[in-house]
Amino acid sequence: MRAPIGLRIRSQRRAVGISQATLARRAGISASYLNLIEGNKRHVGGSLLLRLAQALELDIGELSGESEHRLIAEVDEALADPMLGGIVMPSAHDLVAQQPAAALAIARLHRAYEGARATADDYADRLRADPLLAQLLHRVLSGITAVRSSAEILDEVPDLDEAERRRFIESLTRETKGLSEVARGLVGQFEVDAKARRLSPQRELDDLIFANDNYFPALEQVAAELRRGIEAEGPFGEATLTTLLARRFGIAVRRSAGREVDAAGFPGQYHYDATARTMWFQTSTVAATRQFQLTRLFAELVASAAIEREVEAPELTSTTSRRLAYRALGSYLAGAIVFPYSEFLARAEALTYDIEALQQAYIASFEQVAHRLVTLRKPGESGVPFGFLRSDPAGRLTKHFPLPGLPLPSAGHACPLWAIYDAFRTPERAVRQLVQFPDGSRYLFVARAQSRRPSNFADRPIHTSIMLACDALQADRTVYGAGLPLADAALDVPVGPACRLCPRRDCAERQEEALAAGGRPLAIRAPLVARTMGDGEAE
Repeated sequence: MRAPIGLRIRSQRRAVGISQATLARRAGISASYLNLIEGNKRHVGGSLLLRLAQALELDIGELSGESEHRLIAEVDEALADPMLGGIVMPSAHDLVAQQPAAALAIARLHRAYEGARATADDYADRLRADPLLAQLLHRVLSGITAVRSSAEILDEVPDLDEAERRRFIESLTRETKGLSEVARGLVGQFEVDAKARRLSPQRELDDLIFANDNYFPALEQVAAELRRGIEAEGPFGEATLTTLLARRFGIAVRRSAGREVDAAGFPGQYHYDATARTMWFQTSTVAATRQFQLTRLFAELVASAAIEREVEAPELTSTTSRRLAYRALGSYLAGAIVFPYSEFLARAEALTYDIEALQQAYIASFEQVAHRLVTLRKPGESGVPFGFLRSDPAGRLTKHFPLPGLPLPSAGHACPLWAIYDAFRTPERAVRQLVQFPDGSRYLFVARAQSRRPSNFADRPIHTSIMLACDALQADRTVYGAGLPLADAALDVPVGPACRLCPRRDCAERQEEALAAGGRPLAIRAPLVARTMGDGEAE
């Protein structure tokens, strides 16, 4: 997915009232060459793109389209929705370049539509499966039947004596009161926040992270100060953190083999009990998890004000989104403490981004290291730009951070050919692949599936797969690019963002019909029908 640079240059030039000749002269090129650039017939980058950005008084990220890459992906998904079938629409690239406000409106409306549809599906599932709702509905129907029966007797039997009539009226009163209470309970099951929100809480958190390019300088500064304070007490690690928590906050760290639940009733391998002032870990919890969670607890206790300042961002409009953001930024702060920015970047470069080697150096998990690599976005001191994706065993994407140009789906499932799914076949071992998207863009994917260590025989390990992605041009800076045919695109794995959004008509792994912009189905070869209908073909 390439940003519409030429169209953006033309739109911005017209917006500021500059002629082609004037802009060409300021950028040091001919007017005819600028005309080709604006028509997207010539590639532009490097120093020329910088000169054009300066001439138009724009940040280069705005001009290149990097700041709009997520909007392009969301508009692409919206235009491919079957609800827009039969409507001829311009491409997402053209919309974002020429009508950015309209593109943003389409993306927001599609988000709201997807949220409403998900809510409706949830309600339908609850009505089908929730025994409490079934019982309440049964009581409503029973109450209505009893009220109707008493009313019919009062209406149709004229020779009732006064005592009998009074008894039926009392029955009606009793039944209607009961029916009112049941109805109130039923409504309570479906009560939602009356304040309309334009986005889901998770989307709002995503917007906050993307708006900051997943780099929060204020938290980085706090992290550096906290790291120095911890190391003043002893070597950074679990032992020093345990001592600090006990001395400064009276918090004891305990471990046991049994399963415990937190204050909300959720089980896990660790939890903090604020009332008892204890941090509990299951004995099966690995050292990397213990160190990280102790760091996060210490950071949230010492620097809660710093996290709160970030949570006050305008992108977060609900209590739920701010709660999620506080948790996420607490983890960010902990990661910045465990992996000090400049030191970690230097070591990552020296180790050619070998995640396994970085795990050993910092007593960290694959996911923790991957998370930190994605945050190395400090202006003037950045690492290899990575995108991040996490999948559960069902293939559903549970966390993502996109890379400019790389179409990472925001939800659902990604392309079945991606390394993130191959990694489930070889748990605890990294897999890599060079991929090429339909637009010709090439990326290096590195993925690894990992699981929580089981506490006993009956405790089933649940795997998740973590994937990092970088532009193929950056692959030779990493250990994972060694030995790969980086110069030969013919050997790349042909992939797409997701089946529904992929125009590759000859893909043998297609799981659903492709849709063009406007929800129109693309022509798919016949074997797809047989395979998706369950023809018994061996895997």
